[in-house]
Amino acid sequence: MNQVQLRMKANSIRWHKFSRRSDAIFMSLHREISIGILTVATLTFAAPQSSVARTTMGETTKSEDAGIKLDDIEVTASRVSMPLEQTARIVSVMTKEEISNCPAQSVSDLLKYASGVDVRQRGAYGIQTDISINGGTHDQIVILVNGVNISSPHTGHLAADFPFNIDDIERIEILEGAASRVYGSSAYSGAINIVTRGAQGTPEKATPGGYISLAAGSFGTIQTNGNISLTYKNLFNSISAGFVRSDGGVSNSDFKRFNGFYNGGVTTKEADFRWQLGMISKDYGANTFYSGKIPNQYEESRNYTTSISAKTKGRIQISPSIYWNRTHDHYQLIRGMSPTQENYHMTDVYGATINAQTKWQLGVTAIGAEFRNEGILSTALGKQLTESEYVKVRGTDRNYTKKDNRTNICYYLEHDITLRHFSISLGVMANMNTWLDHRHRFYPGIDISYRLTNNIKFFAAWNMAQRMPTFTDIYYKSPTQVGYAGLKPERTSEFNIGGVFKNDNIELTLRLYHRYQTNMIDWVIPLDSVVKYGRGNYTTYHATNLKVNNMGISFSGRFTTNNRRISLNTQYTFIHQKRNDDIQLDDSYYGLNYLRHKVTAAATAHIWKGLSVTLSYRFQDRMGTYYEYDTNHIVKNAYGWDTYAFAGKSSYKPFSLIDLHLEWREKHYKIYADLNNLTNYQYIDIGNVKQPGFWFMGGIKLIL
Repeated sequence: MNQVQLRMKANSIRWHKFSRRSDAIFMSLHREISIGILTVATLTFAAPQSSVARTTMGETTKSEDAGIKLDDIEVTASRVSMPLEQTARIVSVMTKEEISNCPAQSVSDLLKYASGVDVRQRGAYGIQTDISINGGTHDQIVILVNGVNISSPHTGHLAADFPFNIDDIERIEILEGAASRVYGSSAYSGAINIVTRGAQGTPEKATPGGYISLAAGSFGTIQTNGNISLTYKNLFNSISAGFVRSDGGVSNSDFKRFNGFYNGGVTTKEADFRWQLGMISKDYGANTFYSGKIPNQYEESRNYTTSISAKTKGRIQISPSIYWNRTHDHYQLIRGMSPTQENYHMTDVYGATINAQTKWQLGVTAIGAEFRNEGILSTALGKQLTESEYVKVRGTDRNYTKKDNRTNICYYLEHDITLRHFSISLGVMANMNTWLDHRHRFYPGIDISYRLTNNIKFFAAWNMAQRMPTFTDIYYKSPTQVGYAGLKPERTSEFNIGGVFKNDNIELTLRLYHRYQTNMIDWVIPLDSVVKYGRGNYTTYHATNLKVNNMGISFSGRFTTNNRRISLNTQYTFIHQKRNDDIQLDDSYYGLNYLRHKVTAAATAHIWKGLSVTLSYRFQDRMGTYYEYDTNHIVKNAYGWDTYAFAGKSSYKPFSLIDLHLEWREKHYKIYADLNNLTNYQYIDIGNVKQPGFWFMGGIKLIL
């Protein structure tokens, strides 16, 4: 049962048990009651069975954005769907109001302020972004939209291509740590699920309306977004679109992006049905994005995704879904040059999942299965086709000459127990992938939380996971990178412990983890190559399996005033890695370039009427090195291409950034200004890619 605290004037009234009938509570009082918004803090510790809802940037304060019942939100921290406060594992939740207050223009910008998440952007607006969790790599996480896996087997570089606008997001759920038994075999170091407006709950609870927004700012940036949402009885439909273009903050970083997204749902007596359809188109200059020595790279990508899902009602709940994702990618090493220096890829992923759960005397039991097929046609990745098997690249005179395909099948079994002070979730995933063999490998896990008091909670977890190499890991070959067909799947065993203290004004969370990694995949330069050829003469990165132990500690604190008009959120994450192999390396491109220290802080103040301000701070200290090139010194290589001159080997330098968000909000409009990187600091966060300095964006949003 739930326990809810309601405040009425100076008196406090508490129900320990109640029916879920909408009028049951009030009928028992025979009096008129005024109810305020239930905050995350209240719901988290409202019931003995509750668990932790951890926010990232402050409390919800405006009723129009916070008017959902958070105790009814279901998050997927286990195979068993359950309300947020009952999960046995911590799930970080970034709410709609927090997203609105953040000085961000993309999902990637939002995640920069999430604890444990490492966001390495090559371009502004999330045009090309690597996202990882707790010292992992960009290929080691699963990214989902409304619970549907949109991760790419081609490469994690394209995983952060989202088809919706930032204003379409209802919330972002972040699950840190190994999660294969929840999200499938690729959830190696965590998962990020983005829930859009109206995607969960019943159509009756969805809010009709929409918005139109227009913004402009630095470097010739212009952006426009729009949405319309309609409800009719038990039917909900929402469609949105957006466009942005910019000259970019540095040379050859211009971009344009168009996205469209539709999602809908219908509720019947027997089941709830949901569907979605999205597309995103991006064209962008990729200056030094994939090779520090090449200034004129270029890329185009088109991504399409669609899915249909359902959930039956009754004692036994069955949740089937089917989905399909397609990605077209066109990469040019030299922009507009010979077709021999460009690659075309088309990736198709289709799958089906089914999950069934039932509640009985000893808890809730869930069983499930997933079928996922991953295929690629390419001019560079895959097994060589015969000439008769070539497939035409649409709109060109080129052919796809290579192909690969693999099937992944998972079976799940889980049991969850909720007691007065304990929550326990234990389960196992059995996985078979045709790229390996037809053997089933098992990945178990257990999550336990113990509630000492209404304000103090402890948790512990142990989970195993695996990740298959991407097609890029296996097949890619260029003058600067060489894949390896003999790569082994990554495997990990991860332990988590921690605790939480929380009341109405303060939330403190401490978490420690230790990840034992076998066969971690990284792109490295062997030391013997440097000894033989010298730095600057032989700079080819090879895909390699390493053994790395990853351990870390994170702390977060949230403080709010009684009237919720001022909030402060601060987070600190420390990570340490230790290698257990004897491979001699000169440089690592991804895996060993982790964030040793990350500090974030955000203060939001609702100053006067509709005026609010959010000041955000971020400090990063990254381990690792990179090969640096002098962008002011262009030389011709043996092919006659313009390349940057080699400048030596450099270490990543720590940096601090300050962002500001100003907003005036009324019922039917919002005027805002975002000032990013106020100190105009020039920094490098990945490879040789220079990030833009100060960036201003201002705009207006009309709320329909």
